[in-house]
Amino acid sequence: MRSFLCTLALVVAATPAFADGPKDNLVDNVRQIPPPGIEVPAEVRESLTKGAAALKQQIDQLQAGKDEKAKLLVPDVEIFWRAIDGALRFNEFSDAKEFDVAKKLLAEGNARAVALLKGEAPWTKQTGLVVRGFRSRIDGTVQPYGLLIPDDYRFDGEVPVRCDLWLHGRFEKQCELQFINMRMNQKGEIQPAKTIVVHPYGRFSNAFKFAGEVDVLEALAHAKSRYRIDDDRVAIRGFSMGGAGVWQMTVHYPDRFFASTPGAGFSETPEFLKVFQQETLSPPAWEQTLWNLYDAPGWVGNLRMMPTIAYSGEIDKQKQAADVMAAACEKEGITLTHLIGPQTAHKLHPDSKAEIERRLVEIAKRADAVPAKVDFTTYSLRYNRCDWVTIHGMNEHWKPARIQAAVVNGALQVLTDNVSEFEIHLPSGSADLLSPTSSIEIGPIGWTPRTDNPRDKAGLYALAGAGRWQPTTDRSIRVRVHWREPGAWSKMAGFWAGPSEASGLRKRHGLQGPIDDAFMDSFLFVKPTGKPLNDAVGKWADSEFNHAVTHWRQQMRGDARVKSDSEITDADIAAHNLVLWGDPQSNSLLARVLPKLPVTWSAEGVTVNGQKYEAGSRVPVLIYPNPLNPNRYVVLNSSFTYREYDYLNNARQTPKLPDWAVIDIRTPVNSRYPGKIEAAGFFDESWRFKSAPAANSSKN
Repeated sequence: MRSFLCTLALVVAATPAFADGPKDNLVDNVRQIPPPGIEVPAEVRESLTKGAAALKQQIDQLQAGKDEKAKLLVPDVEIFWRAIDGALRFNEFSDAKEFDVAKKLLAEGNARAVALLKGEAPWTKQTGLVVRGFRSRIDGTVQPYGLLIPDDYRFDGEVPVRCDLWLHGRFEKQCELQFINMRMNQKGEIQPAKTIVVHPYGRFSNAFKFAGEVDVLEALAHAKSRYRIDDDRVAIRGFSMGGAGVWQMTVHYPDRFFASTPGAGFSETPEFLKVFQQETLSPPAWEQTLWNLYDAPGWVGNLRMMPTIAYSGEIDKQKQAADVMAAACEKEGITLTHLIGPQTAHKLHPDSKAEIERRLVEIAKRADAVPAKVDFTTYSLRYNRCDWVTIHGMNEHWKPARIQAAVVNGALQVLTDNVSEFEIHLPSGSADLLSPTSSIEIGPIGWTPRTDNPRDKAGLYALAGAGRWQPTTDRSIRVRVHWREPGAWSKMAGFWAGPSEASGLRKRHGLQGPIDDAFMDSFLFVKPTGKPLNDAVGKWADSEFNHAVTHWRQQMRGDARVKSDSEITDADIAAHNLVLWGDPQSNSLLARVLPKLPVTWSAEGVTVNGQKYEAGSRVPVLIYPNPLNPNRYVVLNSSFTYREYDYLNNARQTPKLPDWAVIDIRTPVNSRYPGKIEAAGFFDESWRFKSAPAANSSKN
């Protein structure tokens, strides 16, 4: 928990510009990101290849050994092998000087491997700059992150210390090799006293969205498991692309950090691209709706829950990000704290940097207070929690759902909008804030209490079916309530005690879409082994599968798990979101689940949302709860939905498809779309098609 303050936040690091402006607006002329590397001389390649192979043998020996503690530390070695192996295999050396960098990284990896084989791990007790690794749950690959451990940190101490997460700027050539080298040699923009600084890699250059967002949280969790980090004193900070990442992490997770300091960057999609890229967007309605996933202005009310200090250079074009947020704050009755470096372009002014740190020290002193009021807004159940309030259901996704919960005169008052189910969990010792016989009173946002009649016609009333409730013996309170008839404010149809009794599928946290959500947790590509229904669909599916594997590695810096349909086990179905490629004839697992999916697909045609399409030229794409394991997703024929054109500016990296779509594959694939998006839309809260089609559809 953090203190309940109403401010706003960030810091900075000198970093390159976002992209190359209007010349990167050409869909048919997209440069590669990361750019192709230089040629590696034969003798250098041979030496590094042999060295990497020898290091891999030591890693395999450690994995096969009986020392379980050593196995836990293998990622700290494997990050060096993976960085060198990737640079060699995928042509990612950007400068001849990096050949020597690779040799140094190889030497460090070997030194760690030799030490681990002896049962030693000296880098785990090292202050200053340290690079470590963890194995990501998303794809099982090791991912690096950097640390700055203060010189006075006591490894045998007991007192937890403050931790600042620093999100880096955009470096188009910063693959793993370059990132690890930087984190081994540069302390970075911030070096707060008595503070551990964690530098997540963030899966390269995606503004810490999607897999990049998960990378931040996994790096922090790994650091917390290895160092004494104070849960109540973790700050989220960054500059440029990192500033953009801080904005979205701040509004999505307003209870995870004691403070936020976003610097420069962008805070939303359309206005930023107009200013920076001179690009006017006119996407289909579902894309605009999906901007709400990462565009921060709509979530600005959550800044009430986290102290935030925004920073901009006075003459930096990226000052636009904080200006947009300041205007959104003003509409919410919030004043954004926005420090401006005088006559400063795209960098952190030293006076502003010092002032930010001074304020953070003061905020940290109060960071463990339990807020007496929670005010939380979300557009998606992907982000459903703030402090002691959790939203379990919405009346409709992609419209703002808001909950305000507060202790008022000894009673617990909860006001909601677009919320169908929620939970209150006041931590141990908090029950003394409430009257022992108080009922929870629930009403709509905008209701104003009246002293003469607290249950007036505006709709505030005692929780139906719950009567009076008592705290537990540890003085905590936990209660979950739901709408008997969602959306209707009346005495007859109100909130009732307990989880929803509704049967069947419903959208819930981690199972709410859109398609891109499947790639924020463990996923497995399932490749077809049979003959396709027709050659055109078969060729398209094969091409898109290969594109997905290539670009998961190129853009998200991982190796996608891949199995054939005949190899899938019950353990796979239990552990992963399954991404099924092909059609019901070529992919036996797709055929197995198809009867319980909301589409039909055969050689005679494809039917989606009541419309029938010709099977030889249309392919359904969708995300849905897996009929074989409804706690996981099944996805048809799609990886993450933005493509090469969007790599060129991080503000473009937003979902391009909603929950379902129909692709006309007669239109060639390009750098934006996998064909013509003939129809697309969202499922409702019960995973059913909404009544109106999302686009004009053809039956031919």
